[in-house]
Amino acid sequence: MADVFGKALLDYQKGQYTEDIKTFSSLDEEDVIPVPYLFRRFNEMPKIEQKALQLARGKVLDIGAGAGSHSLYLQEKGFDVTALDNSEGSIEVCKERGIKTTVLNNILDYGDTRFDTLLLLMNGIGLAGKLKYLSQFLKHLASLLMPNGQVLLDSSDIIYMFEQDEDGGYWILDDGNYYGEVTFKMKYKELESEVFDWVYLDFSTLQNACESNGFNCELVLSGEHYDYLAKLTLKK
Repeated sequence: MADVFGKALLDYQKGQYTEDIKTFSSLDEEDVIPVPYLFRRFNEMPKIEQKALQLARGKVLDIGAGAGSHSLYLQEKGFDVTALDNSEGSIEVCKERGIKTTVLNNILDYGDTRFDTLLLLMNGIGLAGKLKYLSQFLKHLASLLMPNGQVLLDSSDIIYMFEQDEDGGYWILDDGNYYGEVTFKMKYKELESEVFDWVYLDFSTLQNACESNGFNCELVLSGEHYDYLAKLTLKK
């Protein structure tokens, strides 16, 4: 699969930024991911991300690290942090930005070490792909945690993207699929990704899945736009 994300990050890192990443999803026609935003400093991050970084403790795994902005902040604060991404370009950028420990791998294929904190920011739980794979994904996260470890993740309830009727209900196509399941494709310059699955979780759906898979799930912070930060800990 073309490393669309990695190519965009490398261009920016090398001072060759000329355009953003275009995304095409099953929800809307077209959107963009502004590449400079992926290199943001702590004071430019949304409150949810700032809070998650403040709650991080111990040995940290930054899953889907991207340009490494979260890892970099934690490393500067003295944390032992590992930046993991399955994009070669992303990992190269993380290294160039000075992140000491990086792993090029898919999170589901990684199981080498246990951590005190797993970070899944910028809707990282979306990596589960579909609701039916969420249990498997959560079980894998559990296998990467120290006994008193925590998972810090943010997501969004995308119900607001559906039409509302007069009595407050939403028009959702009842095709047997969870409404938070989306397919995406990304384009950058001449590169185009394959179509991939992503899932946005409303909090109660996440909570129910956690309950079934041995996790406590706590709502830490609600954002301004149907987004939230959750903390998952293993049940004793």
